[in-house]
Amino acid sequence: MCSASVSLARLLSGPETWAKSFPIADGPRQSPIDIVPTQAQHDPALKQLKLKYDPATAKSILNNGHSFQVDFADDEDNSTLSGGPITGIYRLRQFHFHWGSSDDKGSEHTIAGTKFPCELHLVHWNTKYPSFGEAASQPDGLAVVGVFLKIGAANPSLQKVLDALDDIQAKGQQTTFPNFDPKTLLPGALDFWTYDGSLTTPPLLESVTWIVLKDPISVSPAQMAKFRSLLFTPEGEPPCCMVDNYRPPQPLKGRKVCASFK
Repeated sequence: MCSASVSLARLLSGPETWAKSFPIADGPRQSPIDIVPTQAQHDPALKQLKLKYDPATAKSILNNGHSFQVDFADDEDNSTLSGGPITGIYRLRQFHFHWGSSDDKGSEHTIAGTKFPCELHLVHWNTKYPSFGEAASQPDGLAVVGVFLKIGAANPSLQKVLDALDDIQAKGQQTTFPNFDPKTLLPGALDFWTYDGSLTTPPLLESVTWIVLKDPISVSPAQMAKFRSLLFTPEGEPPCCMVDNYRPPQPLKGRKVCASFK
């Protein structure tokens, strides 16, 4: 169970206090948002998404203390995203998840106020810049594909990822994670909403073109329990369960949300 003192410390350093350290937290294009489908504008100019992922580029899986992430080799155009709302080629850097302490919350984006238990983020960077670090501070530097997870049948592709969590229970732990195809975590249809936004964790840079897929993938209650078995804390500290690691929706502030579908 979470230590009460550790939980309080996490609360005091959570999203509510970020504006003090990161003034951009109140910026004009912060994420996530509540997507209201009836207010999204269909844009017929949006192209089909093209995701070309090479399983051989999967490298490692890390507990970074606020989620876990699977990292990919991104020195060549082997695992890439193109099409949709973006111009040029974006390389896959990593994917990670956000989830709740119970199945009625956990996603960062919401759909007309509806919350999902978990949300997957696949993070890509624009190859017109020399590195991920430089792209991350540019208005068109990053593109993140968001996928909702909805309670249903167990997801075999997701299970391959969850099986690796036993080796990275504590913050800072990392292990190899080779030969994984992230495309297996995508739904069959790639209809999406898109808008200009930001990273959802500090430094909250307003450099993300968000591509939020309409169709969710399935996750079982037992698989959600596996997410919650991770710890925010490193070895040797009172254990604090990794739950509710999501930022709530931010004000739209006049931004337009476009849809690839009618």
